[in-house]
Amino acid sequence: MNLSPWFILLPVLVPMIGGFGLLVFRFKGRLARDLYVEGFTILTSVLAAIAALGCRGEAVSVISFPGNLTLAFRSDGMSMVFALLVAFLWPFASLYAFCYMEPEKGKNRFFAFYTATFGVTLGIAFSANLITMYLFYEMLTLITTPLVCHEMDKKSIHVAMKYLCYNIGGATLAFIGLCFISVLSGTTEFVYGGVLDAGALSNNLTLVRAVYVVTFIGFGVKSALFPFQNWLPAASIAPTPVTALLHAVAVVNAGAFAIIRVTYYNFGTEMLRGSWAQWVPMALCVITIVYGSAMAVKEPHFKRRLAFSTVSNLSYILLGASLMSTAGLTGSLTHMVFHGTIKITAFFCAGAVMTVAKRNYVSELAGLGMRMPITFGAFTVASCALVGIPPFNGFVSKWRLVSAAIGDGSVMGILGAIAIFISAMLSVVYMFSIVIQAFFPAKGEALCDSGKDPGWMELVPIVVFSVLMLLTGLFPQLLTDGLASVAAGLC
Repeated sequence: MNLSPWFILLPVLVPMIGGFGLLVFRFKGRLARDLYVEGFTILTSVLAAIAALGCRGEAVSVISFPGNLTLAFRSDGMSMVFALLVAFLWPFASLYAFCYMEPEKGKNRFFAFYTATFGVTLGIAFSANLITMYLFYEMLTLITTPLVCHEMDKKSIHVAMKYLCYNIGGATLAFIGLCFISVLSGTTEFVYGGVLDAGALSNNLTLVRAVYVVTFIGFGVKSALFPFQNWLPAASIAPTPVTALLHAVAVVNAGAFAIIRVTYYNFGTEMLRGSWAQWVPMALCVITIVYGSAMAVKEPHFKRRLAFSTVSNLSYILLGASLMSTAGLTGSLTHMVFHGTIKITAFFCAGAVMTVAKRNYVSELAGLGMRMPITFGAFTVASCALVGIPPFNGFVSKWRLVSAAIGDGSVMGILGAIAIFISAMLSVVYMFSIVIQAFFPAKGEALCDSGKDPGWMELVPIVVFSVLMLLTGLFPQLLTDGLASVAAGLC
């Protein structure tokens, strides 16, 4: 495909322009606004797919800053993974949001920021260097804050402030890594294998490793790395279309994506692998995996339980990346893609229960599976996938992560595999207790007397993703082979 390199700017700018248009123009009816938003979203997804596949290699420099820093965009294998994941999920998320947000106020404002966030996320995906990714990374925090505090009451504003403090604080730590990379290498370009000269820095390995750990933790805040995970369950106060994107696609995966970039494309693994700079991040991931699952077991609120599950599963991705091997990175990318479809489905099901049946807590779901069979059928599929039961896709990604961790041969690798097994056992408890409560309530328990499956706009994404979880579990090879090539730096 022979495209101008400048084409890559379109999927970044188009949704931002579309979102701004919602703040300027007033639509007379719901249908016109919904068509406008979905039109911009689908157009952006198409542009993103074309850019990911057709704008490979040459970077486009838009603005030059002092100190040999440039705002530049390019598509490579890693860009393609993140951009295509986001581009596939976003139109379905918007469709779900139309129905979900109908009773809410401030819908124009909501969809303006919701649409613009799409462009900012793609800006992270298509960044050609660390300074560009960092700028869009910070922008993502700012542009999603109005979505977190959409209700504009005291509680949601308090949560939004926590969200801001955690994520900007984490980005401040990551900024140390940006400065370090820029000064010592003279560039912030993403180059597979890293841009630091191992020979020239042989006398400063302790400093290099310390800065890497600080950078890992800084970007890890967005992926809810322990002990900086509290913002994520708190953010579940936002409308479900927001939490689904925060917890499954945009924000949290942006943190994982940034860690993969700095590990493999800036610092490089040569000076890190086998040192304390690898063990510390791995230890934090192991703790987070077990902690998030344990908290999910004891959490009675439906959405917050799923949020704690996300805390755990994000560190699956980070653990794979911190193995600093091709097998580990392949498992990491596989779980990033598969967990995105699993968790967005689970959140959509929870949102349908909360809006249609007006139930927020697990204890209130008794017998609701009979009233909402499609919703809870899909939730059961998501539960099987999240636990890692074959033939669903979660089994594939967990198998690859465990295999890579054991194959690493290190103590921390073995502990990582054990943590995944413990988390899987706990996920049986916190996911299937919901399924059992919905379909097989205890004898004599008061049954839920309201609820039905939601409208087609909410059901279509739920059903499509459920089918996808099965198909990608049955036929994962094409996808996993492509991810393995990306992890090896071959594309």
